[in-house]
Amino acid sequence: MTDTRFLHPDCPDWRQLGPTNLDSAVRAHSEIVVAEERARRELWSKGFTRRRMLQGGLMAGVAAIGAQIVTTQVSYAAPGSPDTGALIVVFLRGGMDGLSVLVPATDADLLKARPGIAVKENSGLIPFERGFGLHPALAALQPMLKKGKIAAVPAIATPDLSRSHFQAQDCLEKGGAAGSAAQTGWLNRTLEQSGAGTTWRGVGASDRLARSMVGGANAVVVPDLGAMGIQVDDSMLDRTRTALANLYTGMDHPVAVQTTLALAASLDATTIAAAEKKSTDRGFPDNNFSSDLATLSSLIRANVGLRVGTVDLGGWDMHTDIGTPDSGDMKNMLTAVGEGLAAFFADLGPKAETTTVIVMSEFGRRVGQNDSAGADHGHGGLAMVLGGGVKGGVHGAWEGLSDAVLDQGDVPGSNDFRDLLGEVVMKRLNLSAGDAEVIFPGWKVAPLGVMA
Repeated sequence: MTDTRFLHPDCPDWRQLGPTNLDSAVRAHSEIVVAEERARRELWSKGFTRRRMLQGGLMAGVAAIGAQIVTTQVSYAAPGSPDTGALIVVFLRGGMDGLSVLVPATDADLLKARPGIAVKENSGLIPFERGFGLHPALAALQPMLKKGKIAAVPAIATPDLSRSHFQAQDCLEKGGAAGSAAQTGWLNRTLEQSGAGTTWRGVGASDRLARSMVGGANAVVVPDLGAMGIQVDDSMLDRTRTALANLYTGMDHPVAVQTTLALAASLDATTIAAAEKKSTDRGFPDNNFSSDLATLSSLIRANVGLRVGTVDLGGWDMHTDIGTPDSGDMKNMLTAVGEGLAAFFADLGPKAETTTVIVMSEFGRRVGQNDSAGADHGHGGLAMVLGGGVKGGVHGAWEGLSDAVLDQGDVPGSNDFRDLLGEVVMKRLNLSAGDAEVIFPGWKVAPLGVMA
């Protein structure tokens, strides 16, 4: 058999470079790229004269240097970079009914407005503070509650939020101002302000990139660590990885940066996944939400430099049949959230002390129940913060649910999301007030006291 080490990529025997024609073609093209790059370096080895720069390809050479600098900054942590811990944002999409989760159970106005769906004080409500209790379906979080590791902010919104799912989600994920010129997401700007980091500094644990992560920080989408490997036979894996890396070396195009990131991530992911037990064997419930949390936990414990992670969970648009504390959609959804988050913090071990989770939704529901035993789109909602560095309790303004307080039948937006999010990113990721003003343009953060 021909020794493939000495095959020229243009010779008729190029198909012998791999087990399939496609794999062979990738390797052949890779060899061409490597050869051309080697030739340019040889021309430049005696100095950067104008003649040599033109012979070597001026634009290609400059692009190669620029691409490598960008890739290095994104992919590798600077020596001595501080470990700030991790911020995880759980977005409950659909408009979670905050009044069913953090319940002002003794408020006579709530009981009057919701005769069929209100969670009553004697229904197993978990006592919190300031007259509030948590829905009994969150029982798995009681140990954290007792340790002061859970904070809640009711009546939270921003002035620009509408009752449209699309607009409200887009507004919050861009940073809470609909009129902002910023097109990147607030978590992308958070990553940029936090400085250079590893390939894993921003991770979306789902099958798509959250709007809040969109931008130049190059977040990685990881639906499944075990599925991130290159799908070739193990005996061919190293050669294929090298070929793909060479193929994009020096290429001045976003695809080159993304490919470099993907190759580095796939190697890490394969290693981490091989060392982990199944999520269910680690105490996680058997559902997609918990599986996503398990992925983030694996990365955090592996010390790969994760700073910001996102998890999505849909199913909160409960116009019908919210249910009772014992059964129904709200009980089922909150059980999944509570059990998943409890398993997540238990799985983190010591890393739980440096990991903070924000749970948020695009808006709340109307105070009054509708004719279908549900609640329609409203304004002020609920956000919760759990884990390391949290100052437990109910924070922010709360004025009750009297007609004089309500905003056209809705909970008002007495507390601004930007104050909550800004406080958490400053404390967890060691950012300054100046950084927060970049992350939330035109807004000066007034902390609500959710972080110790």
